[in-house]
Amino acid sequence: MYRLRTPNCSKHDLAKRWALPDRVFFACGACHILAFAFLERYGTPAMTAVWLKPDPGHTGNHIVVTTADWVFDYHGYADRDRFIAHTLKRARHWWPGWGMTLVPLPTPVLVSGAASRTYEGLWLREPTQFHHDALPRARAFLDRFPPPSAYPSWLSATNRSSQRMS
Repeated sequence: MYRLRTPNCSKHDLAKRWALPDRVFFACGACHILAFAFLERYGTPAMTAVWLKPDPGHTGNHIVVTTADWVFDYHGYADRDRFIAHTLKRARHWWPGWGMTLVPLPTPVLVSGAASRTYEGLWLREPTQFHHDALPRARAFLDRFPPPSAYPSWLSATNRSSQRMS
């Protein structure tokens, strides 16, 4: 989750949003497009797009790709449990009482506004509903990261068990 701090930039100003640096663009409003591009390139049955749905009355939606061990978003890869703990900590810093539900999403929902609206509280832009088509930009952004097959090599089972939330 990322709080946009760019002055005078709103979700409705598509040109200003498009002009944001890639990392910010995929953190604030296009995370679902990045998740789709990731699953399109690397998807396996063990990977799922997950919506971090804020509790009623709160803001702070985010969509990531996750497995039992790791999460991928605009930062790259992270240990799943540490990512969730960090997200909760940061969101509660900005919005006291913030909580979330993890909602698995079928991949096609990530690029279909109509399909996304079948989930209460979700309304995603399609790739072509940005200032330009966001899917080629997401595919190019993915080139900055190693494939998921590289992830387990730097997260040992020992490390993973010591990082679990209590």
